[in-house]
Amino acid sequence: MSVELPFAPVDTIIRRNAGSLRVSADAAEALAHHIQVRGAALAVDAAQRATEDGRKTLMAEDFGTTGEKAALELPIAPVDRIARLDIDDRYRVSMDARIALASLLEAYADDVAAAAAVLARHADRRTVIEADVETYFELAAYFE
Repeated sequence: MSVELPFAPVDTIIRRNAGSLRVSADAAEALAHHIQVRGAALAVDAAQRATEDGRKTLMAEDFGTTGEKAALELPIAPVDRIARLDIDDRYRVSMDARIALASLLEAYADDVAAAAAVLARHADRRTVIEADVETYFELAAYFE
């Protein structure tokens, strides 16, 4: 699976949660990969909801949220490509659905980035690294 999401907005999300910590490029790349996996999975679930309703268009409601556009860091076009990674070509993705998915993914990224910053501080480092992002997911697996 190629990474569709540019690293720059992901890096910005990590930095806004990291405070005075630095951020490695590998950390942004790792988080971008996890955001993409999460987004593709959410789109599959949304496609199932749309199918149950007899639709071929994914709507914001299928993601369990509204399509209200807030100030998003994640660009919409790559989020649209992420949404289409694991669903059939027969589905369309409405603009509200793209915005809703981007909003969900950005909130997800904020949670992961904040936790990664805590892990970096706990390790007494001044840089958030890939291991901090990956450790978050290892620890999160215990609480699912």
